[in-house]
Amino acid sequence: MARMPTSRYDVLKNRPLMILSSGHFTIDMYAGLLPVLYPLLTDRFDLDLQSVALVSLAYGGVSSISQPLFGYIADKFGTRFTGLAMAWTALLFATIGFAPSFETLLILASLAGLGSGAFHPFGALNANAVIPEGQKNTAMSVYVTGGTLGVALGPIVGAVLFTVFGVRGTAVMILPGLSIAIWMLLVMRDVSFTGSRYQDAAARARGAPSLPLTVITIVILVMMLRMVPTIGVQNFIPVWYERLGYGAGFYGPLATTVVLGSAVGALGAGSLADRYGRRTVILATLWLTIPAIILFAEFPGPPAFATGALVGLLAASTGPLLLVMAQQLMVGRAGMASGLILGLSFIAAALSAPLFGALADAIGLQNAMRSLPVLVIITIGVAWFLPDEAQVQRLSAVPEAWQSPDAAEQPDVA
Repeated sequence: MARMPTSRYDVLKNRPLMILSSGHFTIDMYAGLLPVLYPLLTDRFDLDLQSVALVSLAYGGVSSISQPLFGYIADKFGTRFTGLAMAWTALLFATIGFAPSFETLLILASLAGLGSGAFHPFGALNANAVIPEGQKNTAMSVYVTGGTLGVALGPIVGAVLFTVFGVRGTAVMILPGLSIAIWMLLVMRDVSFTGSRYQDAAARARGAPSLPLTVITIVILVMMLRMVPTIGVQNFIPVWYERLGYGAGFYGPLATTVVLGSAVGALGAGSLADRYGRRTVILATLWLTIPAIILFAEFPGPPAFATGALVGLLAASTGPLLLVMAQQLMVGRAGMASGLILGLSFIAAALSAPLFGALADAIGLQNAMRSLPVLVIITIGVAWFLPDEAQVQRLSAVPEAWQSPDAAEQPDVA
């Protein structure tokens, strides 16, 4: 079902949304720093690729597993602790570079990931509440793009910090996290995102239609599968290009280029989805991802700036569309939907890092990159069964009881 065009400039004037997007930018910048640490950690602790990728698994795994729980907490109690979650991650991440052993480093990374696990469903639920109807795909793309840009900036920041300070450069990263946390706590207290903004989760669940579990499962599977090629490319660019003889001044910007491509792609996908429908955009970008990955794998070096940007543009662009779809399908449970779709996709990303590292150890990094289109083809097969907008509307139809005068005052959280 086609949608009416949406002005992106109207979305950018949404002050609460832009505050949340800024917070998303900051929290995800920490995740973007991790791959640039890999070369330093392999030398410091004498690790292979599979082992060093456990850092991403520790950070992303705890973040992912905890997100559904924090989503439930957000639905039930509100999201007043969003800024504190940011501060927690900033403090714990700063200590990673001082870990005396690899085991301690993994513990610190796990604890830092807990703050990220809280922030993501809190922020997504807040963003859902301030996005007007007719703009959800575009506006959620703007919010998610904030995080994507944070991941994109991470490698550049890391390349500078770790070149100057070594692994202990993580301490500097306490500054942006605490600054944005204080800003969010001060500014957003004037914006009613918490407690009274949402109905009691149990009451809403009783009035909501039954969950279309099969369709929700398909949405989650597509979100998880589409993460693996993106993570395989992003996480192992530094190691691959270091082995090819390139320095951080080359592979840092290259990793950033891939992520920036996904940021541009997310904005474009949101606008296109508001016009032509989510399912159409998701399937089209998946098909186009296949030749992009092939070109990236076959032609390393300077051409990778173009082909890597294309991979990011296509492979990672549809995440916001799947998030909106999940929130609409799980009526009255937007926080839980955000936690599930983001958390499980992060689990896929975290697990794929050591698995891809093991594959690269076995067959070489370039051959591992060459294998990624196979997974994209599998993703297309699953995505074929995604619902279009008309089907989502039928599956998430609000019961008449919700449309009574007593229910009319409740906000839209779908």
